[in-house]
Order: sequence, then structure tokens, then C-alpha cells
Amino acid sequence: MNYEERLQNVSVLGAAGKMGSGILLLTALEMADLSLKPENKGKKFVITAIDVSDEALRGLMKYLRTQVLKAAEKKIVALRSVYKDHHSLIENSDIIDQYVTDVISLVMPSTRIEAAHNSTLIFEAIKEDPALKVKIFSHLNENNPHQPWFFTNTSSIPIGELDEKAKLGGRIIGFHFYNPPAIQKLVELIPAKNTLKEVQEFALTYAKNLRKVVVPSNDVAGFIGNGHFMRDILYATREVERLQKEFGFVESVYAMNRISQETLIRPMGIFQLIDYVGVDVCSYIMSVMHSYMKEEALYCPLLDQFLGLLIMGGQFSDGSQKDGILKYEKGKITAVFDPRIRDYRMVNTFYEKVEKMLGPMPEVQPWKNVVNNPAKEEILVAYFNEIKNAKSFGAELARAYALKSREIEIYLVNSKVAFNEKDVNTVLLTGFYHAYGPVNDYLK
Repeated sequence: MNYEERLQNVSVLGAAGKMGSGILLLTALEMADLSLKPENKGKKFVITAIDVSDEALRGLMKYLRTQVLKAAEKKIVALRSVYKDHHSLIENSDIIDQYVTDVISLVMPSTRIEAAHNSTLIFEAIKEDPALKVKIFSHLNENNPHQPWFFTNTSSIPIGELDEKAKLGGRIIGFHFYNPPAIQKLVELIPAKNTLKEVQEFALTYAKNLRKVVVPSNDVAGFIGNGHFMRDILYATREVERLQKEFGFVESVYAMNRISQETLIRPMGIFQLIDYVGVDVCSYIMSVMHSYMKEEALYCPLLDQFLGLLIMGGQFSDGSQKDGILKYEKGKITAVFDPRIRDYRMVNTFYEKVEKMLGPMPEVQPWKNVVNNPAKEEILVAYFNEIKNAKSFGAELARAYALKSREIEIYLVNSKVAFNEKDVNTVLLTGFYHAYGPVNDYLK
């Protein structure tokens, strides 16, 4: 079965979710483009969108229509060539409408797992629960006569374990899209020890056609992205635990968030990033990793404390940020949740205390002004030279934080999670949108 044949019958599990909807969109576009090639005329392509809720699937179809329209508008020149023999399609608007119709017609929504029984390729983007994934994979493997390939979007569960427990015979690979899949360029590719060579080759071709940046990872729980992110969380929360004794809890959270964002020139501070991903999601990923690495104590009491108080974070369906550890107003941080009073404390009530705590800091440009600046290297070298020589407590915290990131990178390579330092750097630059990676050790 060649590439195009494999993509003629596809299913996406968890299709209406944040990750599944993007995976479905990208795959539907790829399948539509294949179906419109002259040599594929008459061949049937279908992608089944499977989720538990009819209402969620209706929302998914609305999302798809909007996104496919945008995609069509961006590639109208190519589409004019594709539809050149369709003489009734004269105006660009006619061609765009036809392409949207052609893509949407491939998608078959369903709330029944049985709808995937005839698929040859199954993408999985369901809850990060090893037992649930194994249960579903086993069911499909036993009831699908085509020996389907499984592409799992897991960001933490070892692929080899899923393969062995579901008895998939190497027909599975970790294909971890970064959020949101339709925009993010990065994919972590994680083959298990027994993953078939042809599955890996297909995955690389598919990623190339989607114009993704592929970083390989060894099959170790958490892989590269969460291997760094979860340890980053642990470092920040332990610093909060240390600092709060002298400066207070909300002050310490706000200070560490500010250090990790503004001072280290990142797009989000560490606590804002936790909120973005979801406090519950971060806690669960850490628990999965901890089950494989108990000697490292990958456990965060602070996240569990927030969860116990129903502080969840995450995003609304329109992509806007929900309140979590931090409170947001029009995207700006306005307050920090204080577990002692079980309420938010406004930043303006303790901002001056944090300023005094951190002390005078070198002037820094915002991340958005640095990340794509042609003079980025010169800016970073000069700025971190100031940080290196600054005497303030804030600069001390920033130096320690940056050095910890570098330490985590070295650990991921030495423990054979990542193949090399460059791959860790690529994950942080491309997947987390950092302006620089830990391999760029500006503080050495």
C-alpha cells in the first residue's frame, strides 16, 4: 500500500478537541489535494472525524469550513491550475467555494468508534491516559481487518508500551503535533523499538507534505518537549516554595513568571504557559512521567494544590485564555491566585513589592521585537552580558533559571531522550517559540 492508498481511508480519534481538530484539518487538506490529482480521479477518499459529542462535531464542521476557506484563499493560484478543466469555475470565488466543498465532502463525522473499523490509518488525539489509549487501540486492532497504522499524538506515554499492550506489532508511531497543529511547525517523531520501517517512512513523507519541522526523539516518557517543560515547571515551583518564605506566595509566583518571560525573553512566563496548556494537563503529564521515572521525583505539589481548589486554566473554544494560576483581562495578567484566601490578588496591590524584590534590571526588549529581528544575535549577546554582570536579585534569579534550562538540555541528551543538543534547541525554538535555545549559552 503506497502513500496515497494509505490516505484513502483515515480516522481521527478525538477529532473535535483542540489537537484533533487541527490534525483533522491538515489531513483533510492533504487528502483533498491528493484526490484532485488527475491520476486519482474516481478514487474515493474519506476521513472519519470521531468524537463523543454530536454538538462538538457540529462545532468541528463549522471550524473546518472556516479554516479550509482561509487555506483556499492563500493558495488560489495553485487551485486555478488544479481546476483548470472545470470550465464552469471562472471567478476565484467559484474555485474557492468548490475547493471548500471538495474538502468538506471527505469528512464523515461520527460518535461511534466502529466508524474506524475500515480505516487504514488512525490518528489518535484523545485524553493522555495510557489505559484508555490501550483499550481503544486494542479494540480497533481486533475489529479492523486492514491492520491499520496508528499515529498517536501522545506527548508523554512511551510508544513501545502502547504497542506492546495493544498488541499492534509495530504498527504505531508517536507523531506529536505541537499546539495548535494547523499553525505550529514542529512535530516530534517517536518510533518505538519495534515500529515498522514503512510506518516511519510514511510519517516522514506525511510530515514533509505538511511542511512540518521534524525532530526525532527516543521513546522515553515525556520525550523532548515535555521532558524540558515539566522540569522547567518543577524548577519554577520549587523556587516559589523557596522565595515565598521571605517575599510571600503571590509575589513569588508573579516574580518567577516575570523572570521567565520578560527577563529571559520568552513569549510566555512559566505560570502563564501552565495556564495555557492547562493545570490539569500539566499535572497529568507529570504523573505519567513520574510513573516511569520515580527516582527523579517528577511530582509537583503546587499543581495538585491548585487542582484541589479547581484552578484549571486552559482555553475557551475561541482560543482565549481561561483564568488559572493567573487571572487575565484582554490577554494581560491582572492577578495571581492565592490558595490561602482562595481568591485572586490583584497585581497592582503587590507590584511595587516585587519591583523592590527584583531590584534594578538591565533594559530588555519584548520577545516579539527580538524573535525575528535580523540583529537578534547581537541584541541577545549584549543583553545577556548585562544580565551576567548585574548585581540585582532579579538578575541572579534569571541567571539561575537560564542555567537550569541549559542543565535540563544536557540531561535530556545524556539520558538519551534527545539525540543531540541541536534537537532540544529546535524543540524550544520551534515548538515553544523561544528566541534562543539553551545551547546558546549566553551566560557562560
